[in-house]
Amino acid sequence: MNRCQEPGQGEEQEEVTGMVCQEADLKDGQMKEVTVGDQTVLLVRTQGQYSAVGSQCSHYNAPLVKGVLVGDRVRCPFHGACFNVRTGDIEEYPGLDCLPSYKVKVEDGKVYVSIHKNLTKRVKEMCSRVPDIKHTILLVGGGPASLICAETLRQNCYQGRIVMVTKDTLPPYDKPKLSKALDLDSSHILLRTSDFYQQHGVEVWTQKEVVSVNPADKAVKLSDGSLQRYDQLLIATGHFANCFVARPLDCPGRDLKGVKLLQRYEDAKEIHNSGLGRKAVVIGSSFIGMEVASYLSNKAASVAVIGTSRYPYERSLGPEIGKMSLHMLEEQNVKFYMNDGVTEIQGEDGKVKGVVLKSGRVLEADVVIAGIGVIPNSDFLAGSELEVDSRKAVIVDKFMRTNVPDVFSAGDVTSFPLTIRGDQRVNVGHWQMSHAQGRVAALNMLKKPTRCEESYGEGYTEIIFKGKVEERKFLAFYIKDEVVVAAASLMFDPAVARLAELMATGQIITKAQAQ
Repeated sequence: MNRCQEPGQGEEQEEVTGMVCQEADLKDGQMKEVTVGDQTVLLVRTQGQYSAVGSQCSHYNAPLVKGVLVGDRVRCPFHGACFNVRTGDIEEYPGLDCLPSYKVKVEDGKVYVSIHKNLTKRVKEMCSRVPDIKHTILLVGGGPASLICAETLRQNCYQGRIVMVTKDTLPPYDKPKLSKALDLDSSHILLRTSDFYQQHGVEVWTQKEVVSVNPADKAVKLSDGSLQRYDQLLIATGHFANCFVARPLDCPGRDLKGVKLLQRYEDAKEIHNSGLGRKAVVIGSSFIGMEVASYLSNKAASVAVIGTSRYPYERSLGPEIGKMSLHMLEEQNVKFYMNDGVTEIQGEDGKVKGVVLKSGRVLEADVVIAGIGVIPNSDFLAGSELEVDSRKAVIVDKFMRTNVPDVFSAGDVTSFPLTIRGDQRVNVGHWQMSHAQGRVAALNMLKKPTRCEESYGEGYTEIIFKGKVEERKFLAFYIKDEVVVAAASLMFDPAVARLAELMATGQIITKAQAQ
């Protein structure tokens, strides 16, 4: 395949046309859901012209009509994915696929839309590998940064060899789902099928680990002793618990049977099975810990959460939202032991029996799940001359370049300059950010200079609320240096999507404006 080509091109698909509204029904900057045949379509009017695209976000199928339309872009109300309403192309993540774009005709004051039936997502045009081209790009890590990097390379007609190496037993999958639904079948979380990788010439090596990197020879050593050479290299060993190594417990009893870390798909299955009808103790009140506790709340005999702060999420989202979250899980019969910690995990015959808290209380336990933070997975870079920071995160510039030529890094393992913080270097573990950085790395590998300008609020000094947290309907603005750096909401869509769109276009929202 010597040119970019869209999967399914040339296939006959049934076309259906329907009159959906009067021309005067929508004003500029408005959108509505319409039905053509039995399929919903998002109809949009911008600059006097109508366009129509798929109605659901390609990430988790959120209705885009509840999102925000700014210019030619619609932003999803759930997780902020952004699509061009004229082409359907995805322009900001998370998500992989574009929206289908439909033909629109205005005739005699009536608007008609023609669709292809059962087409709800669209894969961007991609090429495949040309065997004669020996140039090799090696992607280390099986998270979204590597996947988006591979897809972006093929979308831009890179026809060399792409090899992805991951320690996981599965090719890239939706890891945020693990803590929300521990018993998912692997087929329900895979980001792409094996046929997809084969079609586009992406080699995925599972259950393989890179143990060292030699930039001088442009080679990596694998755990089986073999060497793999590269022309360009991406270090992306850092999403969730695969790109990061779950931080181990540091107390007696941490090696007992029944102590679990959520790192991989198999761990999620084990936690589900070992928690059924048992007494579960979750150490840590972060997002992962809280999601695991919520999941087990109606499956385990009991669930207890131990946290070192007053409330869950207190440091990241503030005490008000933390207190609300605590009450929501208490309604699910989850018990909390906050402002406390673990001094020992007790066992009997090698199995977990109880958890001793700093306060002296002993909690009965059959299974203990530790969700107490993460650390960058970069130890294999020792001796490679690749620069890392004090937390062992790989240092990159805005082009995702490391200090070593032809070596790039993306995702949770990186320390990168954040625009909204005056280019201060930060290490951000965020699914959406990993997507964006994988794309930027790929474009720069192809000598298409592109900066990572993603917005992300890192730290705050004040929170301004609209609505009432205790009523579980609110919008929170996070303020630092008199500027809004982030927002969170519940039952307040699409306010956060609107703010995200403003920030993405470089607009500064001041504290006074938030008030």
